[in-house]
Amino acid sequence: MNNMILICALVFSFILTVPCFAASDEFAAEDSPGFATATFAGGCFWCMEKPFEKLEGVESVISGYTGGTSPDPTYEDYAEGGYIEAVEIRYDPEQVSYEQLLDIFWRQIDPTDPDGQFVDRGRAYTSAIFYHDREQQLLAEESKKQLAASNVFSRPIVTPIIPAVTFYPAEEYHQDYYRKNPLRYKYYRYGSGRDQFLDMTWGKEREE
Repeated sequence: MNNMILICALVFSFILTVPCFAASDEFAAEDSPGFATATFAGGCFWCMEKPFEKLEGVESVISGYTGGTSPDPTYEDYAEGGYIEAVEIRYDPEQVSYEQLLDIFWRQIDPTDPDGQFVDRGRAYTSAIFYHDREQQLLAEESKKQLAASNVFSRPIVTPIIPAVTFYPAEEYHQDYYRKNPLRYKYYRYGSGRDQFLDMTWGKEREE
């Protein structure tokens, strides 16, 4: 057990000191005909890509920053500019609905926490749904209402539903982190407490 704690500590230390590369235009979402965009914030964006990327009909999931005011945020200064970590999803509504994306989203986060997500604290790691049109807004509000009525959580659902604003793709190193660094990713998820919380809350209904 002590060895496992030491390993986790070393991995966390390495993750926090890994240098990031400059943002690349290859990650910028493009308006593909027939595709729509969804934007969700759920704490660490590393943990928000995989659940959506595995869905049929999802073209891309990009980690990035949104909700801030300063120009051209980077990993070093995005929090200071008021940004939060988020993912931008390009999907085909003919194959996967926005309602399905919402269901996946709720099962990745603690929507009752107004101050961050799991081990990551502060506004930069808070949850949010950024809607891109009136239909998404109404669907998100109804989904939130249904979640509250389900009594899955004993505390109020505080995840805000707000208009989408400019989204800046994160540095290339952050994209598909779970694929590029699977071991560090797994240690991070476990060490953050996210997996334990989701297992306890959703059990067999959990979407990974």
